Amino acid sequence: MKTNEDLTEKVYEWITDEGEVRACANISETACRETPYNFAKNVSSGALSKLAEQLVHPGTTLPWILAAMGVPGAFSGALVPIKDAGSLLPQLLVSAKIRSYPRRKWFWVIPAWVQALSLLAMALVVLTAEGAWAGWLVLACLAVFSGSSGVASIGFKDVTAKTIPKGKRGQLLAMRATAGGILTLVAGALLLTDLSEDSDRYLLFLLVLSGAVLWAISGVIFSRIVEEKGATSGGRTPLQELKKAWEFWQADRNLRLFILTRGLLMAIPLAQPFFVILGRQQLGEAVSNLGLMVLAAGIAGVVSSPFWGRFADRSSKKLMLIVAAIGMTNVALMASFPLWPDVLQHRYLFALLFLIQVMVHGGARLSRKTYLVDFAPDADRPSYVSLSNTAIGLFTLIGAALGTLAGFFGIQVMLLVFSGLLLLALLVGSQLDEA
Repeated sequence: MKTNEDLTEKVYEWITDEGEVRACANISETACRETPYNFAKNVSSGALSKLAEQLVHPGTTLPWILAAMGVPGAFSGALVPIKDAGSLLPQLLVSAKIRSYPRRKWFWVIPAWVQALSLLAMALVVLTAEGAWAGWLVLACLAVFSGSSGVASIGFKDVTAKTIPKGKRGQLLAMRATAGGILTLVAGALLLTDLSEDSDRYLLFLLVLSGAVLWAISGVIFSRIVEEKGATSGGRTPLQELKKAWEFWQADRNLRLFILTRGLLMAIPLAQPFFVILGRQQLGEAVSNLGLMVLAAGIAGVVSSPFWGRFADRSSKKLMLIVAAIGMTNVALMASFPLWPDVLQHRYLFALLFLIQVMVHGGARLSRKTYLVDFAPDADRPSYVSLSNTAIGLFTLIGAALGTLAGFFGIQVMLLVFSGLLLLALLVGSQLDEA
């Protein structure tokens, strides 16, 4: 047992460049002693949940699955807004309840198990249903999944702030993404070789079922994190929470700038389904193209996450600006893809643009998570998180409304609109304070 503890300590020191004397900013001495073990459990849980997210992803795999089930294309356009808005809008109402519990890890664990059950139901839909009816059932399962994800988001940030010292949180998030990316590479390779027919519904059923199993196991691992009791004072009812959130919004200019910047950065994930639709149009509907995109997502996680993590710990503000600039350029390039010479309209060049998009999405998520955890006051962190996420839920609904314009103006014009929103993110984000 002592050997395992020593190994965990050494691995943690190697990953985080920690010296013999461990410095733990913003957490207690007891939590500091548990940091290497909590770090390992958090990363292990995150690796499985990240893989599960990629196996059942509203911007990549789910559109393909819906198409294989004969679901009308309009349902695919609703996937990302339902996933994001469903996970973000309810948070302001539940953060006060979370605040009343001294240990908050169960607000990640239990939602993870609910997410597993929702994917299990979705897998049964994939196996047995088709057409518009199947589309409605998948969206219903996704809505339950998303609501659970919203609760988990608040719990995760609070547990991370209590168990991982400032300066190591970005590396934690990066390690979760990197490990998940490695596993996604394997999954993408299997999709590329095994899913040879669009009609093979059983393999698609196994894909979604695997996501359910991974979420269940991830919840078990996260439940083993050692979390000290936290303050429960200051808990508020939902109405009090709304009032307090409005006070935060009025008093904190930097919070307003952060929420606006984060909202504009939503153009990155909102553009991704249009990448997929454009890919289906330009490259064809073969399922091997799905495997190629999943493979690209795995590579993006492995290559970018360690760099993003260390960058976020140095300056999460600058990272937000960098991903906005790269995303703006990449989305504009994808908009021009159909105009490229035929010799350049190759599936691997398309996959490269898709890979870059997934990379900047990961950088955007990691930078805003790190910024918010570091910037928010300790006593009001759950409220800051829930206010930010609820506001972004509203941005997502606006983005979904913008997405309907693609039917009138075309995908390329819509991508140029998203590129313009990322230019605004760059301008607004430059006014943020350093966390």
